[in-house]
Amino acid sequence: MTSNQPYISAAGQARETTERLAGAWREGMTKLADQATTMIPTDAPVDLNQAVDRYFQFVQRTVDLNRDLATSWAELVNTLTGATREQAESFSRIVKNQADTVAGLAAQQAENTRQVAQAQAEQAEQVGKEQARDVRQAERERVNQDRAKARKAYEGLTKAELGDRLAERGLPKTGNVDDLIDRLVEADNK
Repeated sequence: MTSNQPYISAAGQARETTERLAGAWREGMTKLADQATTMIPTDAPVDLNQAVDRYFQFVQRTVDLNRDLATSWAELVNTLTGATREQAESFSRIVKNQADTVAGLAAQQAENTRQVAQAQAEQAEQVGKEQARDVRQAERERVNQDRAKARKAYEGLTKAELGDRLAERGLPKTGNVDDLIDRLVEADNK
């Protein structure tokens, strides 16, 4: 039984390494999700490039750690024989399944983050459109108010008096009273 002690110790260390890797993965995904939600401004377009870069850097580090772990396991498996090798292979399958599960969860979390960011970007775009529409409406109202205010100076005048003022400015005197007033207001605004 003591001849298996180095293998049992190596298997325990591998298990601990795997647990640390899963914990680091979980912490990384939590940080990524937290940063993704804090990086998205509420009133501006969303740029997800940094979050995507961080995610793929994290995935690359995880792949590198998994490769190192797999290489270590391959070296260990090459030294094992018989029943011990079967136990190590079984444990390797368990580790692989756990890694696949964690990877699937990480991918799902990344997709959820992407969907939330996309929804927020669409909402920000809609708010921007509504604000632009409100600004245009306010500008139209201001122009109409300014025009009505400018027309008041001429509204009490007769058509003949309006024609005289247009003649003084070298403008045409044809049209109805509203046309003459509009022409005078337009000339005042130039």
